[in-house]
Amino acid sequence: MISIYSPWLGAYGWSIFIFGLIAAIILFSIKKRFYPVMYLVSIATYIFTIGFVIEAFNLGKEWVLGLLALSAVVFISLGVYFSRKHESASKTVKSRSKKKKR
Repeated sequence: MISIYSPWLGAYGWSIFIFGLIAAIILFSIKKRFYPVMYLVSIATYIFTIGFVIEAFNLGKEWVLGLLALSAVVFISLGVYFSRKHESASKTVKSRSKKKKR
C-alpha cells in the first residue's frame, strides 16, 4: 500500500497515543476521577490533528502559525461560552434550592 503521507506521521501518532495512555492511567490512579483523563485525551487528539493537518497539507510557517492562532481563538471562545452557560445554570439550581427551603 502506498502512503501519500510522511513516513514519520505514523510514529508521531503512535507516540502521542502511547504517551497519552500512560499519562491517563497515572492520572486516573492518582485522582480517581475520569474528567482529567478526558482532558488528556482531548489534548492528545488536538496535538495529533494539528500535526496531521500540517503534514497532509504541507503548510509553511505562516500557515502553521495561522492555524494555531485560529484554533486558539476557537477554543477560547468555546471556553468562555461554556463557562458562562455553566455559571448561569448553577445560579438557576441555587435559586431553585433556596425556594424549596422556604
